[in-house]
Amino acid sequence: MQIQVNTGNGIENKDTLERWADGELRQCLSRFVDEVTRVEVHLSDENHGASGAADKRCVMEARLAHHQPLAVTQHAPNMDEAFRGASDKLKRAIDSTLGRLYGHRNRESIRKDGDAIVE
Repeated sequence: MQIQVNTGNGIENKDTLERWADGELRQCLSRFVDEVTRVEVHLSDENHGASGAADKRCVMEARLAHHQPLAVTQHAPNMDEAFRGASDKLKRAIDSTLGRLYGHRNRESIRKDGDAIVE
């Protein structure tokens, strides 16, 4: 899985932030390493230094093998919350997409007792 982290203007400590984001994302998406070929992360400060309620933005796009790309966006008051929110959204989106593609066909029913009577 290839991860590319891009930072926009107004972001401080770009190198440190990029290394941290790469490690966090690899850990978060580790179970999808065989299905995800590439993830692009775009971190930006929409107000360029002026404080605001949700001026930090994180956009993530995941490229899945043999599937359309998935993209999510998260706005937050700080970069950490924006990144973590986007990574959680991306993880859920990938899980949902792959579950629809592969999971439902091979799963057993959650109903284990076929003789149960429902009244």
